[in-house]
Amino acid sequence: MQQNYNLGLVFGNLPLLTEAKTRSISAENPKGEKGQGGKKASNLGVGRKGKPCTTLPRKETVTLAEIEGTGVVQHIWITLIDHTDKGPYVLRDLVMRMYWDREDNPSVEVPLGDFFCNGHAMRCNINSLAIAVNPTGGMNSYFPMPFRSSAKLTIENQHEADVSGFFYQITYALFPELPDRIGYFHAQWRRENPTKIGRDYTIVEEIKGEGHYVGTYLAITALSRHWWGEGEIKFYLDDDKEYPTICGTGTEDYAGGAWCFGQTYCTPFLGYPLSSKSEDGVPLHSIYRWHIMDPICFHESLRVAIQQMGYNGRCLFERSDDVSSVAYWYQLEPHNAFPSLPLAQARWPR
Repeated sequence: MQQNYNLGLVFGNLPLLTEAKTRSISAENPKGEKGQGGKKASNLGVGRKGKPCTTLPRKETVTLAEIEGTGVVQHIWITLIDHTDKGPYVLRDLVMRMYWDREDNPSVEVPLGDFFCNGHAMRCNINSLAIAVNPTGGMNSYFPMPFRSSAKLTIENQHEADVSGFFYQITYALFPELPDRIGYFHAQWRRENPTKIGRDYTIVEEIKGEGHYVGTYLAITALSRHWWGEGEIKFYLDDDKEYPTICGTGTEDYAGGAWCFGQTYCTPFLGYPLSSKSEDGVPLHSIYRWHIMDPICFHESLRVAIQQMGYNGRCLFERSDDVSSVAYWYQLEPHNAFPSLPLAQARWPR
């Protein structure tokens, strides 16, 4: 009988039993060991919430999870206490990385807030299938993240102070085996501040191999007047050169909206969760788009870009804004090493 892996992708699979072994890693049980959870002592005694969180020392990398075996990370929950008294940029100063099967270069390298669609170093509620951020700052990921021999998840604190009160729980399942052609989860952060007039913003490039693209998050600081979202998103598949195979019709269209949005919204697959202003009145926006029902499949390579274009009430015009992004995709390993992540200060919002 064919093994049912039940990776949590289809609601109808829930009644089907598997050989999976569920484990969970937290500050209480940092190795996810069977029968070893909840043993720490508090003022109420042993096993009474003795270590619900940890501290991230300044300028150090903390390993949140190091898993041996074959399995799938199924859920990540993270929150941290408010550290605005130590500087407002903590969500950009903490860098999350993930490594599969003892690889040297991370498959995920993204500032913590941006990974959970909280760009601009601002908290923002997200109500979607893949990412949920709930009051007040409860960040959740439901992207399935498979691995064959090991998984390692780390957080680097590039903030100028220790980050105390860092809470996390990473739930995963161990399987006897996984399908031969299962892709590995990847996510990459980029920023251009400001973008160049007449040149498309690159969301991701130099993806080599076979896989499918599953999501985009954009955090946009509008530096020019008028409507900012006329830019078309472009997917250059495999041997595409000058022109892409897939080209959208506008930024708000890509996020499933229309006519300059008008109001914020969150849906399972796409949303416009943030329309705000910085302390000095500069407009801030963000969108997400999950290609869960319509993944962008590639077999040799992929490049994703979006035009920087606006509308002033009379005609289109080329814009220059402050744009950052996260690209999410699955591919067979090995993957190309990512560009160097900018230093913390270069990631701070304007």
